[in-house]
Amino acid sequence: MRILVVNPNTTASMTATIADAAMRAANAGTKVDAVTSSMGPVSIEGYYDEAFAVPGLLMEIAKGERSGAQAAIIACFDDTGLDAARALANIPVIGICEAALATTAFIAQRFTIVTTMERSRLPLEHLVHRYGMAGRCKVRAADIPVLSLEDPNSNARDRLRNEIASALRDDKAEAIVLGCAGMADLAARLAAEFAVPVVDGVAAAVKQAEALVSLGLSTAKRGAYASPIAKPYKGLLEAFAPGKLAAS
Repeated sequence: MRILVVNPNTTASMTATIADAAMRAANAGTKVDAVTSSMGPVSIEGYYDEAFAVPGLLMEIAKGERSGAQAAIIACFDDTGLDAARALANIPVIGICEAALATTAFIAQRFTIVTTMERSRLPLEHLVHRYGMAGRCKVRAADIPVLSLEDPNSNARDRLRNEIASALRDDKAEAIVLGCAGMADLAARLAAEFAVPVVDGVAAAVKQAEALVSLGLSTAKRGAYASPIAKPYKGLLEAFAPGKLAAS
């Protein structure tokens, strides 16, 4: 099967980290196509960045579906543009936050997401509530910029470790969820260091995607995720009018 993994920010080095995690999680018969958005912010840190990441994300999902992808993964823990992508596509679309929470719920009663910036914490708390996990999951921010995860001279990884230690001690967390796709390469190392399950959303989403494709399931196209109603879009967004994006 073919799974499309879209990094909705425009930093190609982060896509490489995401691609490596996805390919390590995938079955031998799964081809992973990891792509970087061609427009938008270099990192997604808060609501403003998220809004401007959505057009490029939708373009990549439309392109991937036309090229034969059987499922798509949005590799940002904010689940950026997830509802719009599900309305656009006829293949299953999975957000890494939703996949990570669903996966962790099978193995722990209490768990904590450790994310990057404080400004990202409240949006993730909203997602936790939306996905029905508010009674089981807390969210912490290590106060590290996303791109600092790729800088070996930063103290980002030490701050991440400190926040995980606090979650285990103060939240009584039984498992940790890494709240950024840029942390995907750290899961196994942190699990060994702290002796608890550490869930990476990219890997979790790959397994969920494989399951949906194997079961022949896709997003319901009636009600909330019905295909967008045809109408003109004006100005810079003209190319995103319903029907145009999928066909272009």
